[in-house]
Amino acid sequence: MALIFQFGRILAVCFLAEGLAALLPLPIPASVYGLLLMLAALGLKIIRLDQVKQASSFLVNILPILFLVPAVGIMALWAELRAFLLPCLLAALPVTVLVMAVSGLVTQKVQGLGKRGDGKHD
Repeated sequence: MALIFQFGRILAVCFLAEGLAALLPLPIPASVYGLLLMLAALGLKIIRLDQVKQASSFLVNILPILFLVPAVGIMALWAELRAFLLPCLLAALPVTVLVMAVSGLVTQKVQGLGKRGDGKHD
């Protein structure tokens, strides 16, 4: 029964995110709103971690299964997609490196904001 309530909390956040995406004229997907809402709810202790932990662990564990259908679709269309492989890789690799670098820098800055004292960082 607890698992049903945990999924209910996660679904409630998802529905709120869908509502925000429909109401706000910003080009932000509902999934991003959902992540931000869940982060805010957990941070403000509106939702405690133990109230969603079991259901979220289940969802993370089945996540690879959700990628099965797109993988089969790619395999079925491999002959057509082969021509686009090199341009896609040339576009994806630098963008991936850029995203990793920016994410790392932002994380370091955010961690640095939380430190107090003489300002020296490890």
